[in-house]
Amino acid sequence: MDLTEGTIQEKNDRAKRMMLWFGIISLIMSFAGLTSAVLVSRKREDWLNDFEMPQAFLISCAIIILSSVTFILAKRALKNNNRGMTTVFLWLTLLLGIGFIICQFIGFGQIIESGFYFTGESSNVTMSFVYVIAFVHILHVIAGIISLLVVIYNHYKQKYSPTSLLGVELSATFWHFIDILWIFLFLFLSYVV
Repeated sequence: MDLTEGTIQEKNDRAKRMMLWFGIISLIMSFAGLTSAVLVSRKREDWLNDFEMPQAFLISCAIIILSSVTFILAKRALKNNNRGMTTVFLWLTLLLGIGFIICQFIGFGQIIESGFYFTGESSNVTMSFVYVIAFVHILHVIAGIISLLVVIYNHYKQKYSPTSLLGVELSATFWHFIDILWIFLFLFLSYVV
């Protein structure tokens, strides 16, 4: 199908999807740069090789995976025109997203308890990368939460239906992306640190 064909609404929907994918691709490139910097820095003499990732980071993996499941269930409920279950699953997704962020900060606390700070005398390049990568990811989870709040607001305004759910689809796509991104980052950092 030619991208110039279709109604104005169809063209707008395609444009919004395309903008989301451009954003996701730019985020992939940004995190590729950060992970490449980690791989290069890993050859430094002061690189930590025996640090174990905080338990809270592992728990946050489970939380964010569960949040993706609840978002899928919210979308499925909306497609089935079950507004009550859509509401429940959207709010669960939001709470799990907030729980993820809390868990990340608990993980930062566990790193500090191990004696490693972001800057200062007790910092090192390894832990600085862990802090930066996790914190930048948290910022994207916050963007996902804002997107989810917009979806919840529009859901209460009854702007979505089984045949009109573009906002939910876009938000879900971004949410699943940040979910997959954290799993990758956690595994990557667990392997290289």
